[in-house]
This record gives sequence, C-alpha cells and structure tokens, in this order.
Amino acid sequence: MTLDDLRAFVAVCDAGSLSAVARDLGCTQSAVSQRIKRLERETGMDLLERRPRGVAPTQAGRVLRRAAADSISGLDLALRHLADMRAGHGGTLRITTGATTVRHFLSTAVVDFRRRHPKVNLEFHTENSSRRCFTAVADGTAELAWITIGPPVRGIEQHPVMELPWVLAVRTDDPLSARARIEPAELARIPHIRLPEDSTSRMRLDGHLWRQEPADGRGMPGSARLSGRHAPIAASGTPASSPVSAPSAAASGTPAAPTGVPAARSGVPAPVASSRPSAITPPGVAAPNVDGTAGTASVADWDTALLLAELGVGHAVVPRLPGWREEAHPTLRLVPIPSLPPLAAGWAVRQWAALSPVAVEFAETVNACLREGA
Repeated sequence: MTLDDLRAFVAVCDAGSLSAVARDLGCTQSAVSQRIKRLERETGMDLLERRPRGVAPTQAGRVLRRAAADSISGLDLALRHLADMRAGHGGTLRITTGATTVRHFLSTAVVDFRRRHPKVNLEFHTENSSRRCFTAVADGTAELAWITIGPPVRGIEQHPVMELPWVLAVRTDDPLSARARIEPAELARIPHIRLPEDSTSRMRLDGHLWRQEPADGRGMPGSARLSGRHAPIAASGTPASSPVSAPSAAASGTPAAPTGVPAARSGVPAPVASSRPSAITPPGVAAPNVDGTAGTASVADWDTALLLAELGVGHAVVPRLPGWREEAHPTLRLVPIPSLPPLAAGWAVRQWAALSPVAVEFAETVNACLREGA
C-alpha cells in the first residue's frame, strides 16, 4: 500500500469513476484499477462496488476513504509548510472567511502580525457560508477559518472567540430609534429580509424568532403573514463584541485548545432551520408571499444590511460589529435586543495542536486585538 494508492482510491470515491480519475492523473484506467486491487488485497475486503453509472465505496471503502482523506490533506498541508520553509520566505498562511470579516475582525491583527512577520505570506480566501469554510479547512485548502460558530462538524474543531449581541438598525427618524431596547417577540411579528438559507447566523436568528410566536395551521408563525412598508433585514456575514474569557475548548467536543484560545460558550442555542418560504429578490424589494402579503428580500452580508437600513430601505437585525462608531453614522441608530442570545464567532481548524506555529500566532494575535478593542 502506497500513498499514491490511497490518493487514487480517495479520488475514485469522490469522482465515482475510474476513467475520470485516470484522465486526471494522466494514466490508464487499468493503472488506477491496479492500485485499487492492491488496497483490496492488503485489507482483505472489497472497497468498491460497481453501479450502473460508475463505482461507489462499500462500507469498508467508506471507512478507509474517511481515514485516508483526513491523513492525505494533513500531509499535503505539512508538505506545503516544508516547501515554504525550504524557500526561505517564512511560510504561507491560508485563511478562509466571509467577505466582511477582514474589515471588522482581522484588520488590526493583520497589520500587527505583518509588522512582526514581514516574510510570512498571508492568503485570504472568501467564502459565503461557514459550511464552505469548514470544507476548505477539511480539505487542507485553508489552515484557519473565521466563522460563525455553529453545531459540531465531524473532523473540525470550533473555538469561540467573540460574542455578538443582536441589535436592530434603524434610521434616527424612525419611531423605533427612540426605544431603549427591542424584544424578540416584536421582531417576530414583522417580516424580515434574510440572508441565504445556509447562513449560520440566519439559522440562529430564525431559531430564536421561530419560538416567539405560535405557528398557524400551515406551520408558519402567524407573524409571517403581517405586511408593512418596511421589512427588517436579518443579515449575517461573520461576527463580534465582548470576548469570551473562559478557558478554551473545541465546541465539537474535541480536546481543549492551548492557552490563549477562548473556550466554547455553553448555552448558545442550536440553529433551527426555518420552514418559511424564502424568496430570492433584490435587496429592499418586498416580494409577495404565497398568501399575497409582504414578503422577504435577501442581502449578502451584514454591511449591506446596515447600508440599506441607513438609506431608509428597511430595518436590519444584525450583530453589533466590533469597532462600530456611532459618530460615523449619524443617521443610524442601533437599538439593543438584549433578550436574544448573542451570536458566537471564532476559529475553525482541523486540530489546534497540529496548527503551524505561524497559524497559532496569527490566531492569538487576532484574539488579543479583539480583546483589547472590546
């Protein structure tokens, strides 16, 4: 059994085709088949079964594929680190995150880290959901991911760093701007403009609001039937506010991370997916629901939601972002929603103990900068 045998096997499982993998590897289908047969001889079990359209792993094959894929991606990452060390430029750190994360959560730390490590190459890869960030970390494309903390994901450690209190963004000429606070039940009675369905913060907010009102006969909150001139904008992107100061631990139940990485906060409610139909419409445009009442629209990130609220398009339910300065937005007011459990944000990694030294230092630099700015 060789590493190339395992690479070929994982590729066949993912592609479902021997011929496709042969084309990718630039070899014959027979050569790929021989590699699979060698693995089957050494394991003493059938690893693939033929299907009408290609092949699929057997139960034994799925076990081997899972272990091999995890090992190969970790080895590939280590080989890249060694290549960087050999090249003498301090290494490359690949980070994946949402579109607005660097501006709100990482900018100060990036400047500080670059000043101390000018030879380290920082690569930022943008994804539009925590799920895609998890995939990038799992396959070795990125070593670190800044995410909205969600339910446990197999093979991924989640380390909460920040808690983001929810606020309602309204223009200062809106009657709600005079309120000292907003209750979740009030939000549940108003249609919201939403983020995409697979957004973790969208699921979190939906889960909280879903519990505020009894469902009608169609399984939808009665509040979803109300119409109005403005629709609040429930937005997301990537999180922040008061740091979590407890000792660190992986939210997925994996062993605690080293000193300097905050712990998972207990009590963060699991996301509850909404069964409400989600219309994909331009921001600020109220699309009709199936019953003809005012419906929902979509925004891509928290910044867009805040901008639309400032323009008077509607209200925005967003986490309070770090470094937010009211004086820079004189026509916008953020009204606290203290009864909503805060949103947690932090790091996703495969294994904290296996991170490269530059990755650990960068993450700890970010954590320290966020604590100082809180």
